[in-house]
Amino acid sequence: MTRIDPSSFMAMRNSILQQNSALQKAASAPGGAAAPVAGIAQADFTKAMSSALSEVNGLQAKASSAADAYERGESNDIAAVMLAREQASVGFQATLQVRNKLLAAYKDIMSMPV
Repeated sequence: MTRIDPSSFMAMRNSILQQNSALQKAASAPGGAAAPVAGIAQADFTKAMSSALSEVNGLQAKASSAADAYERGESNDIAAVMLAREQASVGFQATLQVRNKLLAAYKDIMSMPV
């Protein structure tokens, strides 16, 4: 077990307090450092969600076209059709679970006392 030196502990404490005060100043300043970071995080999240939704939409379209081709007799590979349908189903279920988690987080945030 390592022994903590009181002077190093106090130096660490002072460093944490300085960082905390700097973050509070940046957050309270109008147009401070918190605003661009939130904008970047929002843009990245929006981009990630839209790309995930378009990918799931593509999987569903691929599954639908594979099933249509099989029904018309253009394809005899039922395994490929079932695989495409299962991939689309798994993608949709994952998207649904992400939506449910986001909705639950939103409800938790909205019910927090101010």
